[in-house]
Amino acid sequence: MRGGDKLTEEVGGIPLLRRIAEMARSVCDPVIVALPVPAAARGGALEGLDVTRVAVPDAAEGMARSLVRAAAALPETCRGILVMPADMPEITAPDLATLARVFDAEGGQRIVRATTEDGAPGHPVIFPRRFRSALMQLTGDQGARDVLMAEAEAGRVLHVPLPGRRARVDLDTPEDWAAWRAGQRAVSARDD
Repeated sequence: MRGGDKLTEEVGGIPLLRRIAEMARSVCDPVIVALPVPAAARGGALEGLDVTRVAVPDAAEGMARSLVRAAAALPETCRGILVMPADMPEITAPDLATLARVFDAEGGQRIVRATTEDGAPGHPVIFPRRFRSALMQLTGDQGARDVLMAEAEAGRVLHVPLPGRRARVDLDTPEDWAAWRAGQRAVSARDD
């Protein structure tokens, strides 16, 4: 992000990366956080959290590198793989709990993907463990998009609507952050 690191921006007085990692800890064990190199500020935001930090020295090759490195760090015993971009400030711990309940209710056999309340696909996504090797083969800057599209076309993705647009709200630029914060202030003022 021009002018700063979007993942160290604060939401509710907490760096966004830390907030996301804390929420992930409420439903996942272990939590793997993929960090580009160098990652001093981001690493500091995670200080004291029980998370595994995985260095991604080749992050410039695209977001797939983070997924590859994180998937490789997962233990053989994991049942599912929660993929959650850390730049999504509106995702809540109850959202993650809902997705985890649906994943468990499906026996951990189907991909569970968050959508907006009107059905637009977004994040987070929980993959069954059997997708670990597919995630480890990803390349480029499309993440797991091709895997998700193929599985959705085959009817093997369960979409779970979250309130509003939170499954798609990500903040990449200073302008995104300014607009989002203005919207949050407006909602707060309206609720008062």
